[in-house]
Amino acid sequence: MRAHPGPVLADPGYQGAGHGIRMPFKQPTGGYDLSPDNRTHNTLQRALRSLGERGFALITARWTALQQTTLSPSRLGDLVRAALVLVHFEHHRIN
Repeated sequence: MRAHPGPVLADPGYQGAGHGIRMPFKQPTGGYDLSPDNRTHNTLQRALRSLGERGFALITARWTALQQTTLSPSRLGDLVRAALVLVHFEHHRIN
């Protein structure tokens, strides 16, 4: 069994998802602005999430087998890791 990778960065739609799920700070009600720290947090989280979203888009667009698979979650991880290596090779990230 693998260790949990740490906190998961989520979009605001996962409000109340539980421990380990990190969402951006919401705009306060009453016309108040977010603090500079919270705005910075949201900017950094958005930047990190965009990398993951882009990677997932590359993998699923290129490898259509991942779009509708019936593999068990334990086997699916192996398939995604293999596809990721091939995507990195294809985009000249590895030789």
